[in-house]
Amino acid sequence: MNNRNNVTVIKLKITTLMALAIASVAIVAIGAAAPLNTIDLATKDGIGKYLVDQDGMTLYYFAEDAPESGTSSCSETCTHYWPPFHTGQVIIPLELSSFDFDTIYREDDTIQTTYKGWPLYYYINDYNPSDVRGQGINDAWFVAGPDQMP
Repeated sequence: MNNRNNVTVIKLKITTLMALAIASVAIVAIGAAAPLNTIDLATKDGIGKYLVDQDGMTLYYFAEDAPESGTSSCSETCTHYWPPFHTGQVIIPLELSSFDFDTIYREDDTIQTTYKGWPLYYYINDYNPSDVRGQGINDAWFVAGPDQMP
């Protein structure tokens, strides 16, 4: 082989390696850009599967809310202890159905995410992911989830 052919072969190898490197970076970037679930499932003994947000914080429903009413019975002081949950884009695991999620517009003009018609809330005294300190409070607040809804 002459020098000219060697240079051509080397250029081809470099071009191929660069193309493979770019493709690998693109694949990794696509994988990294895949969104995390904005609503996920957690499991706890005695409770079973329940809803959590993207950070693992437990989501609750209020038994005094009327499902499918489009309203929340928790306002003013109540929302201090039970802040409404909202996610702009519902991304869920395959075990859940997107048809079970919707939004309502609260009296204070904020938006709240619902599950099976029930507005979802956080509990202010849940400090860590998977805390369920609000479960059963006043026999009115319960973790929300596929097996917990009335």
